[in-house]
Amino acid sequence: MQEDSMGTEFHVGVIPGDGTGPEVVAEGIKVLNAAASRYGFGLKYTTYDLGGERYKRTGETLPDSVIRELKQHKAIFLGAIGHPEVAPGILEKGILLRARFELDQYINLRPVKLYEGVDTPLKNKGPEEIDFVVVRENTEGLYAGAGGVLKRGTADEVAIQESINTRKGVERCIRFAFDITRKRNKGKKLTLCGKTNVLTFAFDLWERTFYEVAKDYPDIATDYAHVDATCMWMVKNPEWFDVIVTDNMFGDIITDLGAMIQGGMGVAAGGNINPEGVSMFEPIGGSAPKYTGRNVINPLAAIMAGAMMLDFLGQEEAAQCIETSVQKAIRNDLTSMDAGKMGMGTKEVGDLISRYVLEK
Repeated sequence: MQEDSMGTEFHVGVIPGDGTGPEVVAEGIKVLNAAASRYGFGLKYTTYDLGGERYKRTGETLPDSVIRELKQHKAIFLGAIGHPEVAPGILEKGILLRARFELDQYINLRPVKLYEGVDTPLKNKGPEEIDFVVVRENTEGLYAGAGGVLKRGTADEVAIQESINTRKGVERCIRFAFDITRKRNKGKKLTLCGKTNVLTFAFDLWERTFYEVAKDYPDIATDYAHVDATCMWMVKNPEWFDVIVTDNMFGDIITDLGAMIQGGMGVAAGGNINPEGVSMFEPIGGSAPKYTGRNVINPLAAIMAGAMMLDFLGQEEAAQCIETSVQKAIRNDLTSMDAGKMGMGTKEVGDLISRYVLEK
């Protein structure tokens, strides 16, 4: 049962980011405030100037002082990071990856859910078939940054990128995935996605840990699929999946495929989770700079990221209200999920969802 939230105030760090990030964050906050008003809790925001423009101006990505401040918040609401005048990797590593590592956001949580009224490229598949969750390990693997380059720029150049997997990191990710599977109470099946036939060291650890932890969850069915087979079945039979757990790199890949089968980046939201600390919630899509300032970008993914944040903060009823309101708008009001084709502007979508949230 949800605890009484009257009088509760949550401190949220806001990183609007680059391109259309500030636009979708503004609509997300508009809807969050509507939910807070209806359900009687408070949200106090602190906005941080992080992204391409700050980097161009100061050379800073994510200063130590900001990290210290972010650790004092209950959650972080992120728009998008990515600037056309900043080389790829600088902002992503300097802001996104650093935040994940420094705040120990060891879970990347990605619901893949097709809503009624949203088009999917999958033939003969609908909302009943596309409703699963991907739990991605978020602080280890190939993204740990281990490796190096020798004799760069020569014919003898050597590049090494190492995947770091610890028993602690793997086990806590797998346990989180089992807990989510139990909480969803749908198919009650957890699938380990890996590559045990080739990556024999890393995924031997993952597989052994998976089946050892499974003994503590006798009510959850388990199975295994290679990552290439997982991609195939996500397209052919997405209804086979309930929850998928996987490592950092494979999770990064299959969640983008998941976004496409649920209707595109405009509706895909995700969370970088530290269950005991500060978590960060974001739309999956990029900064889309070509649409900046035109009031045409789809804000639904950011709005759903806000709903995920409220769920993390224990405001399950408010989170469900936002999701229901988004579903109502998609079903009754929006003509497309694509930028500029929704039938109304970015701000108008935020206004619409807010009105639905406030309806008694």
